[in-house]
Amino acid sequence: MKDLIVFIDSGDTIIDESTEIKDEFGTVLHSKMIEGAGETLVKLYESGYKIALVADGTKTSFDNIYTENGLDYCFHAKAISGELGKEKPAEIMFRHAMNELGLTDEDTHRIVMIGNNLKRDIVGANRMGITSILISYSPRYVMQPGNEEEIPDYVIAKPSELIGLLEQLDLQVKNKKILKK
Repeated sequence: MKDLIVFIDSGDTIIDESTEIKDEFGTVLHSKMIEGAGETLVKLYESGYKIALVADGTKTSFDNIYTENGLDYCFHAKAISGELGKEKPAEIMFRHAMNELGLTDEDTHRIVMIGNNLKRDIVGANRMGITSILISYSPRYVMQPGNEEEIPDYVIAKPSELIGLLEQLDLQVKNKKILKK
C-alpha cells in the first residue's frame, strides 16, 4: 500500500466533458474517457494508491460514467457535491473524502488533489494544505493562475505523466516518515 493518498476530479480530468450525453435533468448518461486517463486510474489503483473521487456533479451521473467505463471499483471513497450540498473549493468536499478514508489534518501532507480547474480543485487543495496537481490538457478551462491561491504545486500535460510524479511524491512521503522515527 502506498503512503500517498490520491484525490481526483472527474470532468476533463478523467472524463472528456465534450463527450457527455445528458438527459433533460442534466444527468450524465454516457461519456468517454480522456485518452490514457482510464488506464492511468487503473494503474494507480493496482499500484496500491487509495483513491477518492472529489467531484462536482450528481451521484447518478458519476455512477453512470464509472459503471459504463468499468472503473467504479477504483475509488475507495467519493465526495460528490450533489450529495454534500457544496461545490469545490468548499472545505466539506475535501474533508468528506478525508473522513471516508479515516484521515485527519495530520495526513494532509500525504494527500494530492488532481484536477483541471484552478478556482475549484487547486484553490480547494491549497487552502487545505493538500498538494495540488493541475492537469493542463483541458481546452475548456483557464490554465493561467489569476492569484496566489490558484498556483498549483505541479502541472502535468497528459494522464500518463501522473504515474511518475505520484511515485516521486510517494517516495518523499515515505522518506519523511522514516526520518521522523
